Amino acid sequence: MGTYLDARTSQNASTANSIAIPILVINTPQLFGQIGLITEGITTNPRVLLKGTVSVQLPLALVGITITIVRGTLPTDPVVYSATSTFNLSVLAPQVIAFSAADFLPPVSPQLTYTAFVSSNLLGTIRVGPESFDGILVSD
Repeated sequence: MGTYLDARTSQNASTANSIAIPILVINTPQLFGQIGLITEGITTNPRVLLKGTVSVQLPLALVGITITIVRGTLPTDPVVYSATSTFNLSVLAPQVIAFSAADFLPPVSPQLTYTAFVSSNLLGTIRVGPESFDGILVSD
Protein backbone atom coordinates (compact mmCIF):
# COMPACT_ATOMS: atom_id res chain seq x y z
CA MET A 1 0.00 0.00 0.00
CA GLY A 2 1.32 3.44 -0.91
CA THR A 3 2.08 6.19 1.59
CA TYR A 4 1.07 9.73 0.71
CA LEU A 5 4.01 12.16 0.81
CA ASP A 6 2.94 15.37 -0.94
CA ALA A 7 0.44 16.82 -3.40
CA ARG A 8 0.37 20.13 -5.27
CA THR A 9 -1.89 21.94 -7.70
CA SER A 10 -1.18 24.55 -10.34
CA GLN A 11 -4.43 26.25 -11.34
CA ASN A 12 -3.74 28.74 -14.11
CA ALA A 13 -7.39 29.36 -15.09
CA SER A 14 -10.33 28.07 -13.08
CA THR A 15 -13.21 28.57 -15.49
CA ALA A 16 -14.09 28.29 -19.15
CA ASN A 17 -13.19 31.27 -21.33
CA SER A 18 -11.44 33.03 -18.45
CA ILE A 19 -8.21 33.63 -20.41
CA ALA A 20 -7.26 34.31 -24.02
CA ILE A 21 -3.61 33.40 -24.55
CA PRO A 22 -2.69 32.84 -28.20
CA ILE A 23 -0.07 30.28 -29.16
CA LEU A 24 2.10 32.49 -31.35
CA VAL A 25 4.86 30.10 -32.41
CA ILE A 26 4.03 26.70 -33.90
CA ASN A 27 5.42 23.54 -32.31
CA THR A 28 6.92 25.56 -29.44
CA PRO A 29 6.00 24.49 -25.89
CA GLN A 30 4.11 27.07 -23.83
CA LEU A 31 4.05 26.55 -20.04
CA PHE A 32 0.61 26.21 -18.45
CA GLY A 33 1.36 24.47 -15.14
CA GLN A 34 4.18 23.71 -12.74
CA ILE A 35 4.35 21.90 -9.39
CA GLY A 36 7.07 20.96 -6.90
CA LEU A 37 6.66 17.87 -4.73
CA ILE A 38 8.64 17.55 -1.48
CA THR A 39 10.22 14.09 -1.12
CA GLU A 40 10.87 14.08 2.63
CA GLY A 41 9.97 10.67 4.07
CA ILE A 42 10.32 8.81 0.80
CA THR A 43 11.06 5.09 1.10
CA THR A 44 10.90 2.54 -1.74
CA ASN A 45 9.15 2.61 -5.11
CA PRO A 46 8.42 6.34 -5.35
CA ARG A 47 5.86 7.27 -7.95
CA VAL A 48 4.20 10.46 -9.04
CA LEU A 49 0.67 10.56 -10.41
CA LEU A 50 -0.05 13.59 -12.60
CA LYS A 51 -3.24 14.84 -14.23
CA GLY A 52 -4.71 17.97 -15.66
CA THR A 53 -6.73 19.78 -18.28
CA VAL A 54 -6.10 22.49 -20.81
CA SER A 55 -8.73 24.10 -23.04
CA VAL A 56 -8.09 25.61 -26.44
CA GLN A 57 -10.06 27.37 -29.14
CA LEU A 58 -8.88 26.08 -32.49
CA PRO A 59 -8.62 27.74 -35.88
CA LEU A 60 -10.83 26.30 -38.63
CA ALA A 61 -8.20 23.91 -39.91
CA LEU A 62 -6.77 20.48 -39.14
CA VAL A 63 -4.72 21.10 -36.00
CA GLY A 64 -2.66 18.99 -33.58
CA ILE A 65 -2.34 19.99 -29.94
CA THR A 66 0.49 18.42 -27.93
CA ILE A 67 0.65 18.18 -24.14
CA THR A 68 4.13 17.51 -22.74
CA ILE A 69 5.11 17.00 -19.10
CA VAL A 70 8.76 17.12 -18.09
CA ARG A 71 10.56 16.36 -14.84
CA GLY A 72 12.16 19.77 -14.40
CA THR A 73 11.38 23.26 -15.62
CA LEU A 74 12.52 23.40 -19.25
CA PRO A 75 11.02 21.79 -22.38
CA THR A 76 14.40 20.07 -22.86
CA ASP A 77 14.26 18.31 -19.46
CA PRO A 78 13.34 14.58 -19.30
CA VAL A 79 9.88 13.98 -20.75
CA VAL A 80 7.62 11.85 -18.56
CA TYR A 81 4.51 12.22 -20.75
CA SER A 82 3.63 13.48 -24.21
CA ALA A 83 0.48 13.11 -26.28
CA THR A 84 -0.92 14.80 -29.37
CA SER A 85 -4.63 15.21 -30.11
CA THR A 86 -5.65 16.03 -33.66
CA PHE A 87 -8.89 17.89 -34.25
CA ASN A 88 -10.75 18.13 -37.57
CA LEU A 89 -12.23 21.06 -39.45
CA SER A 90 -15.74 20.74 -38.00
CA VAL A 91 -14.71 21.59 -34.43
CA LEU A 92 -16.05 25.03 -33.52
CA ALA A 93 -16.33 25.08 -29.71
CA PRO A 94 -13.35 25.20 -27.35
CA GLN A 95 -11.79 21.78 -26.80
CA VAL A 96 -11.00 20.49 -23.32
CA ILE A 97 -8.03 18.13 -23.29
CA ALA A 98 -7.68 15.98 -20.18
CA PHE A 99 -4.62 13.88 -19.43
CA SER A 100 -3.30 11.49 -16.82
CA ALA A 101 0.37 10.50 -16.46
CA ALA A 102 2.74 8.76 -14.07
CA ASP A 103 6.43 8.91 -13.27
CA PHE A 104 7.54 5.63 -11.70
CA LEU A 105 10.82 5.55 -9.75
CA PRO A 106 11.90 9.16 -10.38
CA PRO A 107 15.40 10.08 -9.19
CA VAL A 108 15.02 11.26 -5.60
CA SER A 109 16.05 14.80 -4.75
CA PRO A 110 14.71 17.11 -2.01
CA GLN A 111 12.02 18.32 -4.43
CA LEU A 112 10.66 16.89 -7.68
CA THR A 113 9.52 19.59 -10.09
CA TYR A 114 7.13 18.87 -12.96
CA THR A 115 6.16 21.31 -15.69
CA ALA A 116 3.29 21.00 -18.16
CA PHE A 117 3.49 22.53 -21.64
CA VAL A 118 1.06 22.86 -24.52
CA SER A 119 1.94 23.43 -28.17
CA SER A 120 0.11 23.62 -31.47
CA ASN A 121 1.15 22.79 -35.02
CA LEU A 122 -0.90 25.69 -36.43
CA LEU A 123 -1.18 29.39 -35.67
CA GLY A 124 -4.56 30.65 -34.51
CA THR A 125 -4.85 28.36 -31.48
CA ILE A 126 -5.89 30.22 -28.31
CA ARG A 127 -5.73 28.93 -24.74
CA VAL A 128 -9.10 29.82 -23.21
CA GLY A 129 -9.29 27.98 -19.88
CA PRO A 130 -9.74 26.17 -17.71
CA GLU A 131 -6.13 25.08 -17.17
CA SER A 132 -5.15 22.87 -14.28
CA PHE A 133 -2.18 20.62 -13.45
CA ASP A 134 -1.72 18.60 -10.29
CA GLY A 135 0.30 15.74 -8.90
CA ILE A 136 0.67 13.48 -5.91
CA LEU A 137 3.81 11.70 -4.66
CA VAL A 138 3.55 8.31 -2.96
CA SER A 139 6.00 5.59 -1.96
CA ASP A 140 5.82 2.16 -0.34
